[in-house]
Amino acid sequence: MIAIESDALRATINPLGAELSSLRDSAGRELMTDADPAYWAGRAPLLFPIVGRLAGDRYRIGDTEYPLPQHGFARRRDFALVEQAADRVLFRLTDDEATRAVYPFAFALDAAYALTGATLRMAITVTNTGDVDMPASFGFHPAFAWPLPGGGAKEAHRIRFAHPEPGALNAIQGGLIGPATRPSPVEGDTLALHDDLFAQDALVWQAPASRALSYGAPEGPQLDFAFPDMPSLAIWSKAGARFVCIEPWQGHADPVGFDGEIWDKPGMLRLAPGAARTFSMEVTLRV
Repeated sequence: MIAIESDALRATINPLGAELSSLRDSAGRELMTDADPAYWAGRAPLLFPIVGRLAGDRYRIGDTEYPLPQHGFARRRDFALVEQAADRVLFRLTDDEATRAVYPFAFALDAAYALTGATLRMAITVTNTGDVDMPASFGFHPAFAWPLPGGGAKEAHRIRFAHPEPGALNAIQGGLIGPATRPSPVEGDTLALHDDLFAQDALVWQAPASRALSYGAPEGPQLDFAFPDMPSLAIWSKAGARFVCIEPWQGHADPVGFDGEIWDKPGMLRLAPGAARTFSMEVTLRV
């Protein structure tokens, strides 16, 4: 575990998956999930080279199919520690024989974490280090304490979007994006959190109006999120769990019935040789 600190926050990152494993305030209170395995033992996996589930857990390039599990393989791989200072750290994952067996591309995935006061900035850079075009998606999947410490009752917690979000959501069907829709649970710009929201899996906005939101109870601390590079968003939990995931994505699961090549998968980027793309997310504690 690698720890970085500022005067307001302490973050701990696990080289396995370069996963943010803990975020504590200056009083030592944990702002992230308790990772209770009865619900979900994850903390903040990095989703690469896909986000969500593939139809049949396989994708196709030309006439060749490759198996790939939900959310890809980066979260199960050891990252190398590249740079470290008191308030920042950089990890890197590169392709090897095992990754090329399921994803036949040369890449570097850099995961940079930096603390400035009460803000944690996460910047993930995907680089095509090969000589052919490379398909790639990326997603953040951090789970935060619900309720937040000092934030009052669980049922008092809200997510407030930067803009109203009235649009209907696609229902999730077998982990894929289903054709049916469900009404938006957001009233104006505010989503009241309760367990029943997640009875049918995650809430997924394929193209939300907002690129920022806040989370917390009215009388407690707030977490402010900014994700300017991410066109999609998911919010997820499980009934009874003490976490809520706020997940900005580039890409999402296959639509039900999708049978195209990986290049046609919604949200998939096409990176030319030598090209790079950075995805960023900031979390700021406001008390």
